[in-house]
Formats: sequence, structure tokens, C-alpha cells
Amino acid sequence: MSIRFSVLASGSTGNAFYVETERNSLLVDAGLSGKQMEQLFKQIERDMKQLSGILVTHEHSDHIKGLGVIARKYQLPIYANEKTWKAMEGLIGDIPTEQKFVFQMGTVKTFGDLDVESFGVSHDAAEPMFYVFHHEGKKLVLITDTGYVSDRMKGIIKNADVFVFESNHDVEMLRMGHYPWNIKRRILSDVGHVSNEDAGLALADVIGEKTKRIYLAHLSQDNNMKELARMSVTQVLASKGIIVGEQFDLYDTDPKIPTKLAYV
Repeated sequence: MSIRFSVLASGSTGNAFYVETERNSLLVDAGLSGKQMEQLFKQIERDMKQLSGILVTHEHSDHIKGLGVIARKYQLPIYANEKTWKAMEGLIGDIPTEQKFVFQMGTVKTFGDLDVESFGVSHDAAEPMFYVFHHEGKKLVLITDTGYVSDRMKGIIKNADVFVFESNHDVEMLRMGHYPWNIKRRILSDVGHVSNEDAGLALADVIGEKTKRIYLAHLSQDNNMKELARMSVTQVLASKGIIVGEQFDLYDTDPKIPTKLAYV
């Protein structure tokens, strides 16, 4: 069996990502309540009791809301870098020492038959990092919550079979919207979130001959729409001579409905 995965939830209200191989299954982030997380697992016909562990990207509440509850209930190991562990103190409750593991940025950790590579992103958190999953020549990339995609990041994520990629906002919707200016400025900054257009430009640089699926993730409920994100990214890629639907397909994600379990 190759890698299978589901974007359980993605958006400003909560984020969670599931990945499995024949021997292991991992949850990345638990940004919804424990009860909501259990419902999402039921929808993909999986049981949290079978998880090998939880990987954390950063300490913002839409990524760790249910983390402590789930980890304690199911006695699951949690993996995060040292700065993120420190930043989570007081946010997730007490975690037994035997469930706390350090996963440093820029390293590879092996979970049985699955190699997980961590890499840093540009976001206003203690030490935010995302992951590339490697299994039997297949490559699955998860990258959201970054203000921009640097050449360093592009080198790490290039030519993945599957990308789960941030397409957070439409710039004009954000500028014209009701958010206070300090929030708009933060989102638009280099430590904020990637816009639809910038997602398309970054994807144009990393799509490779192996790429078969792209999932647009972490869409703002106030400053974006699925149709707009898909259209914007499609148009930017087309301007670079990359046509959606020829070599690869483009998919939506949702804040409440998980994507179908799919093979990489």
C-alpha cells in the first residue's frame, strides 16, 4: 500500500491532516475540539486509537485546540520542536512526559515505513514548521501558514506527487473586507498567509512531472471562496503554460468536511 491521506479540516476555524501507510498512521495538528476530531475520523472510517502519534506545526489555536484532550484520552505521543513545545505551555494542559517528543526543524524522523521531513516556514509563531512525507518513492507535501514560499522551501517540496498547499485569501477581498487594518497587514505580511495569486506563482515553480494532485488549503472564510481560489490559481498556472486537468488535478478542502481518503 502506498501513502493514503485526508485533509480532515482546513481553514481559519481549525486544521487537521491525516496520513497513513500500511504500518503507521499520523495526525498533523488537532485544531478542532476533541469531539469534532472524533467525528472527522468517523467520516473517513478511521479510529484515533490506531494513531502512531500527532505532529504539530505550530502553536496557534486553529492547529492545537483539541491536541491536549486527544493526546491524553488516547495516550498518543506528540512531536513538536522545542520552541513550539514551550509556546504551547498553558495552552494544551498537562501532557505526561512519556508522551512528549522533540522533532527539530530541518530533520527527518522515521515512523516505521514512513519518513517525515520537517522544514521551516515564515509565520508569526514561535518556530513554525511543516512536513514532507516520503514512502517508497512517493512524496506528499503539507504546507500552509506561511507568508511566502522561499527558494529554500521550494527546493524541499519540489516535484511532489501531492501538494496540500495554502491559498488563504484573495487580496482585494481582504483589502475591502471588515478586518481591522492591523489584522489585514499581518495577513499580507511575510509572516502571514499566502494569497491565491502567490499560491499559483509558487506552485508554478514546484510542480513537477510526478505531480498528480493539488489541494488548496487554509482558505479564509471571510476573504476567499473555493471557486475564486481555484480560478485564480488555475489562471496563474495557465499564464506559466501549466494547465490544470492535463497532468494533475486541483481539489478543494473544507473547514468541516474531510476529503476522501486518497492514495498518493
